[in-house]
Amino acid sequence: MRFALLLAVLLSATPGWAQTPSAGEQPQAPLPEVRRLEGEVPEGAVVVIPLKGEVSKAQFFFLRRILKSGEAANASAFILDMDTPGGELGAGVDILQALLKVKAPTFTYVNPNAGSAGALIALGTKQIWMAPVSAIGAAAPVMGMGQEVPETLNAKIVSYYSGYFRSAAESNGHNPELAEAFINKEKEAKVGGKSINEKGELLTLSAQEAAEKINGKPLLAEGIAPSVAALVRDAGLKGPVVQAEPSGFERLALILTTLAPLLLLGGIIGTYIEFKSPGFGVPGFLAAVCFLLFFAGHYVAGLTGLEVVAVFVLGLALVLIELLFIPGIVVLALFGVMLMVGALLWTMVDYYPGAPQWPSFDMFLLPLANLGTAIGLSAVAIYFIAAFFPKMPGLRRIILSAAQPAGDSLPHGEPGAAFLPVRAGDRGKSLSMLRPVGRAEFGGEIVDARAEGEFIEPGAVVIALRLEGNEVVVEKSGS
Repeated sequence: MRFALLLAVLLSATPGWAQTPSAGEQPQAPLPEVRRLEGEVPEGAVVVIPLKGEVSKAQFFFLRRILKSGEAANASAFILDMDTPGGELGAGVDILQALLKVKAPTFTYVNPNAGSAGALIALGTKQIWMAPVSAIGAAAPVMGMGQEVPETLNAKIVSYYSGYFRSAAESNGHNPELAEAFINKEKEAKVGGKSINEKGELLTLSAQEAAEKINGKPLLAEGIAPSVAALVRDAGLKGPVVQAEPSGFERLALILTTLAPLLLLGGIIGTYIEFKSPGFGVPGFLAAVCFLLFFAGHYVAGLTGLEVVAVFVLGLALVLIELLFIPGIVVLALFGVMLMVGALLWTMVDYYPGAPQWPSFDMFLLPLANLGTAIGLSAVAIYFIAAFFPKMPGLRRIILSAAQPAGDSLPHGEPGAAFLPVRAGDRGKSLSMLRPVGRAEFGGEIVDARAEGEFIEPGAVVIALRLEGNEVVVEKSGS
């Protein structure tokens, strides 16, 4: 008896063995195969677009590309395979606008989360389906670091997006009361005389609640499906099913925006080392690459435009002009640094549409945290570079160094500055181009040197004038 029961269980769980449908039941159609999209979208395909992680402009660019490719191939439907806690409301608006331009039917499969901006995007599709254990809703706006939006700004954002997404929900056949209750906790939603949520709480629906029928019509979701393939079958969609994936550059943009503090760290340290070494070498190249990747990632992610890059380049140009051609002005370099820092901060600002023209201080918190982290780590790294790298034989030629033996030095008034074995009037030789900073040799010791006045070519005889910090200020000998 036990053997017979065990055999029955095994047979029922073995692929290829199926129970015979009872009288009156129709056997379910087999699940379609979901293939990874390779190359162009097949003609008449059902295109699955993953929307995973935080909603961002980079995801919008990916989705827009797939929508255009699918439309060109007469796709029979588009399905957003969604698992997001939310993200940028501005990016959500862009995604919604792209979905509204598509002629083919659009679906959202909540698998398993459609929070915040994700819930509002889902309202922009014709049908919403839920995974067996899933939730949708709670679309209150928050700042980039998760803190609440200031009350005045929050009221403006809620007012703007409430009307916007009510309109989007209505155009797709969804209940506009739910759209407003997702984002406005002061809204009490009622459907068919039934209260869906109380005033003072944001609306969040489970799969079972979203699929509940009121007066013969689903509250929000057309049904519950265990997988995308089951959704395709149960919704009666036809055509090959393909799942798109972000391109390498789109994936790179997401990674680069996440690594923003590290890219800033590399750019600052590389710039410091480059200014402390003669010529243009590896540190300068690496600094340029770090800043380029920083701006490129934020540009692709839609957080910045080319005008911000232009401001950064202008600031860098002013600093270089000050250091290389007219040293001593200070104001020029200071203004250039302000432009560079401002460009870096503005690149990372998450600006809400409908917000005041000038962002509030709260919107700068995350950019300031990123930039502050990068500057703090850079200061620590630069300290160790200046203190220990010159003592390493392999790095001595890269970092401008100054030997510090005991003995007299040039007079100076900076406490804690290094004592150099050089006296005012001593003659030495420039080892690199002094433009104005480089290296020089005095009595067999290599020191940091800075030309006063005109640039000095390598191999020229120089005369020590004074000591400023760890640098010997020199001029070219007339004889």
